[in-house]
Amino acid sequence: MTSPVTFLWPQLLWLLLALPLLVALYVWLLRRKKKLALRYASLSIVKEAMGPGQSLRRHIPPLLLLLAIAAMLLAAARPLAVITLPMQQDTIILAMDVSGSMRATDVLPSRLVAAQNAAKAFLAELPRSVRVGIIAFAGTASVVQAPTLNHDDLVTAIDRFQLQPGTAIGNGIVLSLATLFPDAGIDLEAMVDGVGGPHGVAIDKSAPGAGKKFTPVTPGSYNTGAIILLTDGQRTTGVDTMEAASMAADRGVRVYTVGVGTVDGETIGFQGWSMRVRLDEDTLKAIADSTRAEYFYAGTADSLKNVYETLRSRLSVEKKETEISALLALAAALLAVTAAGLSLLWFNRIL
Repeated sequence: MTSPVTFLWPQLLWLLLALPLLVALYVWLLRRKKKLALRYASLSIVKEAMGPGQSLRRHIPPLLLLLAIAAMLLAAARPLAVITLPMQQDTIILAMDVSGSMRATDVLPSRLVAAQNAAKAFLAELPRSVRVGIIAFAGTASVVQAPTLNHDDLVTAIDRFQLQPGTAIGNGIVLSLATLFPDAGIDLEAMVDGVGGPHGVAIDKSAPGAGKKFTPVTPGSYNTGAIILLTDGQRTTGVDTMEAASMAADRGVRVYTVGVGTVDGETIGFQGWSMRVRLDEDTLKAIADSTRAEYFYAGTADSLKNVYETLRSRLSVEKKETEISALLALAAALLAVTAAGLSLLWFNRIL
């Protein structure tokens, strides 16, 4: 549902009451001119000279001028509207699950290979002006490629993924935040060890941002970076997933979640053990909701590629409440110029 237009200075809308007064003034001037026209010997000659088309056209320039004045008065009230704008995305962090459950073949040829192929296709179409960093997480999380504009380095990093035991989704989110905010003093190791917390003073006392009191911002308000989290959503260790999501929300960072696999899952075996791995959609939806982002389901390799195409479009534009006074002022100028031009063309005078 489209949000209604709001105004920063709504009290100035009272000025619109001047429009009926201007219409009344225009009608009065027309009647006055009509009385003067009665002095001609034959009023019918004047009417015949004007013709029906001329009589109608004489009202068009004043009408356009009235609309221009209305647009200027609305602009003065500083209207706000939700419009689609190019997103100022500067850095994207791909946080990708490389845990053992990603060897499942419910997404062919496997969850991991399908994720790698889709991520590389995503990078191929991403503008070269956007920096991308890659975080791989299993039982621990690591930066496999610092944010860079070099897509070849990113592809090489993705191809180097190796499956590892454990799934620490929260660690992947926290390390992604530390990569987006390198000076914020976010210390993943300290959080895992239970020292400090993500919401107060920076944990790492040696970091440039340490000692500064952290002030939460509106979720989703950080427009120069985002995290894309790809996983099957089954946490087994590490930082609590929703605590990490709350940490991202407090910093305004959107975490777009991609669920790879099927809800029913499948049983996988490795080195003598077996387990059933299912997609935990509820957790991934909760992460996305709390950070004002979106959750995408990828049950097949093709749908996973489509998800990345959708994400690419989401990260290139955004709907944002923006002041549109300039647009109304431009419309007013165009209407006024058109009114003056038609008046000169038809009557050799400016209104």
